[in-house]
Amino acid sequence: MFTLAVEKRTKDSVSSATLRRTSKLPGVVYGAHTEATPITIEMRAFEKVLRDAGEATIVSLSGLGAAIPTLIHEVDLDPLTNQPRHVDFYAVTKGQKVEVAIPLVFIGESPAVVAGANLVKVLHELEVEADPMNLPHNIEVDISVLVAVSDQIHAKDLILPTGVDLVTEPEEVVVLIQEVVEEKEEVAPADISSIEVEEKGKEKTEEETSESQA
Repeated sequence: MFTLAVEKRTKDSVSSATLRRTSKLPGVVYGAHTEATPITIEMRAFEKVLRDAGEATIVSLSGLGAAIPTLIHEVDLDPLTNQPRHVDFYAVTKGQKVEVAIPLVFIGESPAVVAGANLVKVLHELEVEADPMNLPHNIEVDISVLVAVSDQIHAKDLILPTGVDLVTEPEEVVVLIQEVVEEKEEVAPADISSIEVEEKGKEKTEEETSESQA
């Protein structure tokens, strides 16, 4: 479990833009049994937790009384700098299941790919339901079972930890093998019209030269 120190924000607190200029990030924590509370977090500390924990790992928030177990629910990113501008934390309750998208990690080596075929990753995360305390950090997809063109791995084929239920459609394709199609080089047809124009121009020039000499 990861831990983040936060501070409660009040109506008299500085603006969000001012907070970001001081390397702090505005946010809010809320949940089914937790009143929505505006907070601030150190930017660097949050970015490290986001990088290491992602949005499928419990993050314990300290500084608001008793520690609050949460999930990073939504991060608003600046479209130019890609830096976080605001973050929502969802307070979870032990024993109460939540639906979360878990990142997929592809492991192993596909014999079909070694033979020259293409590996097409259709999904990069899987929707699951589980007690927040049992959520896996990621789910592994072993591509070594893909031995021929058209072989596929479906959501239902993945092995989930005990207590984690699949929400994604079971028949949804996760990854597949596709034949490599070589592109044929197209040869542009000769521009006959330009040649004809050029030849006519040449003939006209020769006629004018003959007339001048006469």
